[in-house]
Amino acid sequence: MLDDLKMIHERDAQDALGIAEKQWQQLKYDFGITLSTDKEIQNVIIGGMGGSALAASIISSWPKLSVPLQVVRNYDLPDYAGENTLFIASSYSGNTEETLAALDQAIEKGCEIVIIASGGKLADIAKEKSYPFYNIPANFQPRMAVFYNFAALIQLFESVGLTKMGSKYELNDVADWLSDQAKSFLADVPTKDNYAKQIAQELTGKSVVIYSGPLLAPAGYKWKINFNENSKTVAWCNQLPEFNHNEFLGWTSHPVEKPYAVIDLRSKFENKRVQKRFEITERLLSGRRPSPLIVESQGDTVLKDILWYILLGDFVSLYLAFLNGLNPTPVELIEKLKDALKD
Repeated sequence: MLDDLKMIHERDAQDALGIAEKQWQQLKYDFGITLSTDKEIQNVIIGGMGGSALAASIISSWPKLSVPLQVVRNYDLPDYAGENTLFIASSYSGNTEETLAALDQAIEKGCEIVIIASGGKLADIAKEKSYPFYNIPANFQPRMAVFYNFAALIQLFESVGLTKMGSKYELNDVADWLSDQAKSFLADVPTKDNYAKQIAQELTGKSVVIYSGPLLAPAGYKWKINFNENSKTVAWCNQLPEFNHNEFLGWTSHPVEKPYAVIDLRSKFENKRVQKRFEITERLLSGRRPSPLIVESQGDTVLKDILWYILLGDFVSLYLAFLNGLNPTPVELIEKLKDALKD
């Protein structure tokens, strides 16, 4: 079915596959901003929701900062936020109410402020108050603009000396590699040679559970977002070793016949103890849960691993949407929720 290009074209009215294919170009986008500050930045807080927060989560795995980083996915900043805090308001639309509320608090606390958005109220505030503004190109769904956001953060952190120099150039090299990797996931590549299509077929009609180690946790979360928004499928994610302290037992009383698909995202760069936990977990839960679909990374660096998984997950979720008979792009129910909250 996934080799029926006519069907895919009909269901992919907004060309989500084309956007996924070209995502590598986002990593090379130059925002042309050199940020400087007289303050001694002691910590970083990024306020964002959904896909806008995901790029911030990747930073926890690569390239790592010289100061603590916290991602705030709600309305309120932590009490420690103050004049030595770099606060980044990140919202693709520029109108996310949680991010706007957090920005108000950051202003009150005297934080150093940077804004990342494609427009909306955040763009207006940046112009009004002369805040540094990383203007992301418009007309994307937020979940498909994660690499723009990530590129903005890398350029920002490098300019203020919070991460290693050369991160931007490493990102450019990875972008070229991803462009080649994406070719094997395209619609005209038959299922027998297309890993993304093969995975999607295994997930049809099932709720999806994604497990990873801490290093790949941002990628696991992106897979969850993709299945929810693109495929309109119930999915959740967790990471080892935390999984082994609670959720692990949840599988012991569930028959294998339950409609779940389990995916393990593994990386050779994870802590060796985490890798061992995956092996032991698979053995102990054998026969108690569906056999996991083990996805082994293709990258030879941490960054390649993370971004390859994100790229693959995008294609898998799009193909699953087509198998579900859906156009993956619209998110009408989220828009209805936002409208209802305006009242």
